[in-house]
Amino acid sequence: MRKLNTLIIGSGAAGLAAAVRLHAQKVENIAIYTEGLKMGTSINTGSDKQTYYKLGMYGTEGDSPCMMAKDLSAGGSVHGDLALVEASLSPLAFHHLVSLGVPFPHDVYGQYAGYKTDHDPKRRATSCGPYTSRDMCRSLIDDVLRRGICVEEHRLCYKLLTDKENTRAIGAIFLNMETGDWEIVKAENVIFATGGPGGLYAASVYPKVHTGGIGIGLEAGAKAYNLAESQFGLASIKFRWNVSGSYMQVLPRFVSTDQDGKDEREFLREYFATPAEMYDAIFLKGYQWPFSAGHVPGSSLIDIFTYIETVERGRRVWLDYRSDPADLEFSALNDETRTYLERSGAWEATPLKRLELLNAPAIELYRRYGIPLDKEMLEIAVCAQHNNGGLAGNIWWESVNLKHLFPIGEVNGSHGVTRPGGSALNAGQVGAFRSSEFIAAKYQEDTFSDEAFEEIAAEEMKQIQAMQSVPAQLDWKQERLTLQQRMSKAGAFVRSFANVEAALNGVYKQYDALTADGFGGLTPKALTDALRNRQLCYAQIFYLECILMQIEYIGSRGGSMVLCDDGRAIHPLLAEKWKVQEEKKEMREYVMVCGKGENGKPSIGWEKCRPVPECDGWFENIWREFRTGDVYNNDVTHE
Repeated sequence: MRKLNTLIIGSGAAGLAAAVRLHAQKVENIAIYTEGLKMGTSINTGSDKQTYYKLGMYGTEGDSPCMMAKDLSAGGSVHGDLALVEASLSPLAFHHLVSLGVPFPHDVYGQYAGYKTDHDPKRRATSCGPYTSRDMCRSLIDDVLRRGICVEEHRLCYKLLTDKENTRAIGAIFLNMETGDWEIVKAENVIFATGGPGGLYAASVYPKVHTGGIGIGLEAGAKAYNLAESQFGLASIKFRWNVSGSYMQVLPRFVSTDQDGKDEREFLREYFATPAEMYDAIFLKGYQWPFSAGHVPGSSLIDIFTYIETVERGRRVWLDYRSDPADLEFSALNDETRTYLERSGAWEATPLKRLELLNAPAIELYRRYGIPLDKEMLEIAVCAQHNNGGLAGNIWWESVNLKHLFPIGEVNGSHGVTRPGGSALNAGQVGAFRSSEFIAAKYQEDTFSDEAFEEIAAEEMKQIQAMQSVPAQLDWKQERLTLQQRMSKAGAFVRSFANVEAALNGVYKQYDALTADGFGGLTPKALTDALRNRQLCYAQIFYLECILMQIEYIGSRGGSMVLCDDGRAIHPLLAEKWKVQEEKKEMREYVMVCGKGENGKPSIGWEKCRPVPECDGWFENIWREFRTGDVYNNDVTHE
């Protein structure tokens, strides 16, 4: 048994930052347990110009934490106090990354310029290029190593341990993925930074090496917010990457083929009156990249048409940057499209030449992974990209119902229906700052006895040993494929009551089968993936139950649309079934809360959204609260 003050599970940008900040505040009995420093989403994903969202810091355009918080919560189903914390700490978190060497661009005067991103009324967005989150991870890893912080790689978290009353976290059990050995860690605090549910979907832009671990938190009893709210967008599938921004704005040809790559045709043309209208929609898809029910009709029809071509017609869809069609006329495009390309100095004779002028690293990225855009087309699909929901935390990022557990990064559900692009990277860093500060101020003492912990851990190990005595019967690969295909069919951006109800019936049966199967005879690799399947399947139960609740009580919104027989038709050329259930907008005033019920199944309810606090603090009072430590006793989220 290993004893720590703080155990950090996960090594993405959020987990790494938490370790660094704890160490900087003299909390040194810590360790990072991770499947691998190079296996997370943060270090393996990006886009054409991966965005980091922060408070405005350029020129004369005014900004403030309250203004940013209101924009973060404008999409609905967001607690305003959490949004205010994310806004208030964004300059500190951003400049911490700059101080570590993350190359965010500034001008000759040291001002960090910005640009508008989706759902952003100002110019708060910044970027290092396609690899912003990777640059963040590399700089944070360097600091972790400089500080000598312990990092245990090849460790899969099997179970979070809680006290017998299920009121607090006390540690975790890990599988050594190389040896098959079990390791037990006692910890006063657990920072849970396992990322989004990357392994839930078949059509996914999450890196294949990242599956996520939210099911472990849900199984431990941690409550969650807004699990039904996810983002989906166009992405390449040979090499998983978001084709947002400039990949769309340079106006590539959308081409479909049969499964053998033959019978090529520009399938979007059947839905648009003119080529100019089609290409204006493609351009807007760059600005409005994630699928949005609010952009139907609008640019998100591109996602629907792609879905029909790939899922319903069984064809393959490609982006072709090599040539323009003969009937593309620059002068016929609308003012927004023409002005953007002209001001960017990026109007050339082919999409590839335009992309070279607008964002040359976006071309090099695919060349590096064996996809030369000057020689071949890029295969795409509509893929799961981000979960706006996650485990529920208070204003210090501590779980609302499991003390000493701090979910940070994408596994934390602070976002709502929509969010400005890049705000997730900021939220992860802010969560790292808040959790580490609170732990340093309040949770440095050991408050759970070794004897009580050993009793709980021993009971868990008995169950593990019993399962290891039962031979494994199920093929983990087939089980993974089954659960992923189920989620992509029922829980992606096109949803219906009948599909979700059928999926729930399937997932409960699969979970019963997985939990009845043993561990005996498995190699460490197979055991690792079998355990991943269990937590993914448990998570899928919660996600699908929340999606069903969303269909019944809310309708189409955010990153998903609900089909129903008596809904609104969205395009005259689509089949009769393409009618959408309208959103009940009054539900944006509530956050969906889901937790483990007494029978182990999800229990779902609602919290009224707390508004963005109106702050008019008197300095002397704030100073006194800070000096005495009372600031850490004021949990305004859950008094």
